[in-house]
Amino acid sequence: MADRQRREFLQLAVGGALAASLAPSGSSSAAAEPLGQPVPFSADTVVKMAVELASKPFKAPEAPLPSIFSDLTFDQYASIRRVPGAAIWSDQKLGFSLEPLHRGFVYTTPITINIVENGMAQKVIYEAANFDFGKLEPPAVLGDLGFSGLRILKASEQGFEDAAIFQGASFYRARAHAQPFGVTARGLAIRTGDEPGEEFPLFREFWVEKPNPAANTLTLHALLDSTSVTGAFRFTLRPLEATIIDTETTLIARAPVDKLGFGAMAAAYLFSALDHRLVDDVRAGVYESTGLQILSGSGEWLWRPVSNRETLQISAFSDLNPRGFGLLQRSRSFDAFYDDDTHWELKPSLWIEPIGDWGEGDLRLLEIPAQAETNENVIAQWRPKAGMAAATSLMIAYRQFWCWSPPSRPPLASCVSSRRGKVGNRQRFAVEMQGDLFADPAKAAAASADVRAAPGKIVSVRLFPNKDRRSVRVVFDLDPGSETYSELRLTLSVDNQAASETWLYRWTA
Repeated sequence: MADRQRREFLQLAVGGALAASLAPSGSSSAAAEPLGQPVPFSADTVVKMAVELASKPFKAPEAPLPSIFSDLTFDQYASIRRVPGAAIWSDQKLGFSLEPLHRGFVYTTPITINIVENGMAQKVIYEAANFDFGKLEPPAVLGDLGFSGLRILKASEQGFEDAAIFQGASFYRARAHAQPFGVTARGLAIRTGDEPGEEFPLFREFWVEKPNPAANTLTLHALLDSTSVTGAFRFTLRPLEATIIDTETTLIARAPVDKLGFGAMAAAYLFSALDHRLVDDVRAGVYESTGLQILSGSGEWLWRPVSNRETLQISAFSDLNPRGFGLLQRSRSFDAFYDDDTHWELKPSLWIEPIGDWGEGDLRLLEIPAQAETNENVIAQWRPKAGMAAATSLMIAYRQFWCWSPPSRPPLASCVSSRRGKVGNRQRFAVEMQGDLFADPAKAAAASADVRAAPGKIVSVRLFPNKDRRSVRVVFDLDPGSETYSELRLTLSVDNQAASETWLYRWTA
C-alpha cells in the first residue's frame, strides 16, 4: 500500500494540483461558495482537536464521490476549472483570495475548509456552479462533495496570481513572483525510505483567517491525522520578494513513532551534466533543484549536488541544531536546460531556517531512480535522533523561503557547476566555485584545492582560474579501483584560509 501511495504522490507532485493549468479567476461572474453556521474558533482550537483525535484509533476520511470524478484521467481532471469570479474574497480587496479545489483523479480524499472571522469559523460548502467541468457531464444534483485542497492567490497589478497550493496528504507548494510551481513541501514525513514502508499523514481540515488588508499576511490552520500521530499546524504566509511561510507545529503521538521527517521537501531531477543515465533528449538538463544546501549548527556551509541514480541512495548528514537547509535551483540560465515549455531555470528554491533548537539528528537526502520528469525523486528532510513515545507531544517551528535565492548565503565562493564524465577507467569531475574573492587574479591564482575520496583515490587535480567569471574551476580524476562507490569532498583555500563552501558528492558505479 505504501509503495503504491509513493508512486501516486511522486507522479502527481510535479502536476502540483495541476496548478499550471488553472488560470486565476478574472472578472466576477459567479458567487463564492456559501458558508455554514458559525462556531467559535480560538488559537488553541486545533490543538485541542488534535489531542482529542489522538485518543481514538485512526480512521481514514470517507465520502462518496461519483465515479465520473473518481475515475478521471490526469487531463480530464485538469479540465475542471474554477468559474471566473468564484474565488472567496476576490471582490473584497483583502490582498488574497481563495479557491477550494475539486475532488477527482488521485485527489479523492475530502478535506473540510473553514473561514475564520471575528473569532468564529464557518464551513465552506461545496457549490457545483462554481466549477466549469469542460466536456464532463456530471449529474445535475451532486450534493456537498467537499474539496480536495485549497489554492491561495495574492493580489497583483494584473489581478490575482498563484501564491500557494495545499492539496494531497500533507503536501503543499508555494512560489515567488513570476515563478512556476516546483519543489513540494510536506507537513510531516514518517519512515521515508524505511521499513516497513512510508506512512503518509494527511490534512483533514483547514481554517483560514480572513486577512487584514494592511498586513499582507494570511494565516492558515490545519489539522493533521495519521496512523501514528495527529497534529495542529499554523502557517503564516507572507508573499514578499520571496514567499515566506512560517510553520508552527504541535504533534501528538497515538503510538510510539520514530523516523519522523520535518521540513520535508521533494524535487524532480531527471538528468544534467553530472549524470548521463538519460542523455537521448534534445534538452541540456531536466531538474527542479541543483542540490541540497546545508548550514550546519557549527556554521559550516555544505553543498551536495543531487543526481538521478541507478539505485536508491540515502545520505545522512549528522548535525546538532542545524541553522538552515534546502533544495536550491542554482541553474538560472535557459542554456542549462533549453526547455521552452517547462523553464526549469525559473523554478523556486526552498530554504528552511529552524526556529529554536532542533537538537541532534541528521539531514536526510534520498535520491530515487526515475525514468520521467513527472517524478519528484529527490527528497530532503530533517530527521531528529529521538522519536516520540505514545501520548507525548512535540512542538517544532521553522521558516520557509520560496525564492529565487535564499536570504542566507555562503560568505565564501559557492558551487555554480558540477560535471562528470568517464576518462578510461577513471571518473573525471569538473567543479566550478564562484565568488568575489576570485575577481582578483592574484587570489584566484593562489587558490589550492583539497580533494578527498573514500574509498578510491584522487589521481589528478588541476585548477583553472577565470577572472571574468570570478571563479576557479577544479578538474580532478577519481580512480575507484574495484570500488562501486566513493564519497567525495572538495574545498578551496587561499593563504591557508577557507575560500569556498564544502562540496560533497557520492559517486556510484
